[in-house]
Amino acid sequence: MSVSLILLPIAIGAVAKAAATHSSPAATTCTVSTRLRDPRLLVLALGDTGGRVTATGPDSIDVEWAELAAQLSRDGDGIWQAHFTGTADEQRCIASIMTVDAAYGRRVQAEVLHKVRERAPRAGMTLVSETANNDASVTVVLEVNR
Repeated sequence: MSVSLILLPIAIGAVAKAAATHSSPAATTCTVSTRLRDPRLLVLALGDTGGRVTATGPDSIDVEWAELAAQLSRDGDGIWQAHFTGTADEQRCIASIMTVDAAYGRRVQAEVLHKVRERAPRAGMTLVSETANNDASVTVVLEVNR
């Protein structure tokens, strides 16, 4: 048995707190909203979750974890679908995607921080401080140069 998840990209926000489940004789499909967009960051996030990426393409990624594997594919509308093998446990699959989403969010945050540090001087600003907060957010203080 297998489980398929459909990952719906949204502009801003976290994974939906609940997933709608649809059953069919061949597979179980769950819908999970997420913000996954950049395949490069997605591959890095999969690695951050302990996944080993075994194949990549422009719109597909195969990944394996201990006792679990998934094939992620993106359709023409940019919607990612994850088809899991090695389990029929829907909650385990949803939890895996939520973990990937959190890791992806950390990768996006690191990318944005890198761009802020890099672009601030060209924009006439100086980075005064950078503080990592308890909730994993980062506060950056920039000073406008005169």
